[in-house]
Amino acid sequence: MENTPFLYHTLVQVLSQPEKWSDLRHLKTLAWMMVGLIQARRVSLTAWVPSILGRARYAQSTVRRFRRWLDHEKIAVASLYGPLMQPALAAWGAHVRYVALDTSMLWNASCGIRIAVLSRGRAVPLVWTGLEHGSAQVSYDVYKALGDRAAALLPPHGRVVFLADRGCADTDLMAPLRQLGWHLRLRITSSFWLSRRGRCRGKGGGISLARGQACCWHPVWLTDKRSGPVHLAVARPHDGNAWWDVISDEPTDMTTLPAYGWRFDMEENFVDDKSHGFQWESSLIRSAAALTRLCLVLATATLSLVSQGTEVVKQGRRRWVEPHWFRGSSYVKIGWNWVQ
Repeated sequence: MENTPFLYHTLVQVLSQPEKWSDLRHLKTLAWMMVGLIQARRVSLTAWVPSILGRARYAQSTVRRFRRWLDHEKIAVASLYGPLMQPALAAWGAHVRYVALDTSMLWNASCGIRIAVLSRGRAVPLVWTGLEHGSAQVSYDVYKALGDRAAALLPPHGRVVFLADRGCADTDLMAPLRQLGWHLRLRITSSFWLSRRGRCRGKGGGISLARGQACCWHPVWLTDKRSGPVHLAVARPHDGNAWWDVISDEPTDMTTLPAYGWRFDMEENFVDDKSHGFQWESSLIRSAAALTRLCLVLATATLSLVSQGTEVVKQGRRRWVEPHWFRGSSYVKIGWNWVQ
């Protein structure tokens, strides 16, 4: 608790950068929510209360303050987070930007959709939305606006590679990505129909491979609509399970599958939000709009901790807060331990 005022004032200073707050009380409430999240190490409005310094006499008053903030329609998530994220992207620098789209289910009733930027083994949210949806598989129409918002945040120059898993694989996604000038690596299900010149049409699951083998097809067209052309890389792991069928807008080779594997950094981001970090599901917040604003708290906290963890490593102080000889923790965890 000794560092609480310092942490709060530091966060207020950082959050003031967008200069688009209609009410400074909203900014200060967000800063306190981030303090509570970082110190309680989980998403729980009641668990945040002991970390909050203020005039409220009763704990329930502070919880109601947080709840009103999450339900406030004038808190525009995109316009507040974007100006915080863009300087970080510029500071990290990269000739190639890998961005990943993924979904995460909460209580089998709500779905969080997120596009994150991947760099140096970390995934930091770019844009997101929450919706009431009973499945992690969503159509392109649902997340169409997210792609445009993500493109507006990324630096205008440089190569962007878009990654997505089977739950988001949609042929309607390919044309907009080409319009943005992005490249794609999408994992498709084995039930996708594939067509090749001079060959009979068949499903991806019909490709015969021995364990540990991989192959590439150039070019292919997808589904009855013959979307494409694209290129395909298929691999069968040694354990024989979870075949990888990855399509690309560029000719595939044995480097295509490892490049797609960067997407798993995105899953680590969700792990940080859930079981190994913020315990997102313990919030019990079901409103899609409130979940979207709650993700602003998570995203700004993640960005802050990743930036802190990156700086700690850059200064050669990682082993002050991590016992491993080589880096074994995420940048989020390193930054978290440093703040604590």
